[in-house]
Amino acid sequence: MTAPAVSANVTSVVPLLTVSGMERSLAFYVDGLGFAVQNRWEPDGKLRWCWMSLGGASLMLQEGVESTPEKLAATGTLGNGVSIWFQCRDALAVYREAEARGIAALREPQVGNSSWEIAFADPDGYRINFSSPTDLPEETLLSETGL
Repeated sequence: MTAPAVSANVTSVVPLLTVSGMERSLAFYVDGLGFAVQNRWEPDGKLRWCWMSLGGASLMLQEGVESTPEKLAATGTLGNGVSIWFQCRDALAVYREAEARGIAALREPQVGNSSWEIAFADPDGYRINFSSPTDLPEETLLSETGL
């Protein structure tokens, strides 16, 4: 069991995703989903790591340096099995904004577990999901609602 002083000290979790190409990933997260870069590491003038935020949530990206981007992508393991869920007040607003910026969802938004669920895949295959509460029946598709 965790001591109360220790658990009160932990304030958030920030996933770090290894990416095969920083420019491609920034195009998806910043230009497509609307994240803002808060901090960066640029050895020799090349961006290798960044901390990004969207609302109250954050992600870190780091370009893989142990191999070329082509080798990292070819392994097929970067995003394999990784799914990150952002809890929102209005996930449909995120969906519409991303769509307007040219980012397509993996499928039409639908209700699951009493929430709107919107799923995207980043350039390395990480599943990036946005969810917000709704009273609509399970498996309702956005196109069925007139919203």
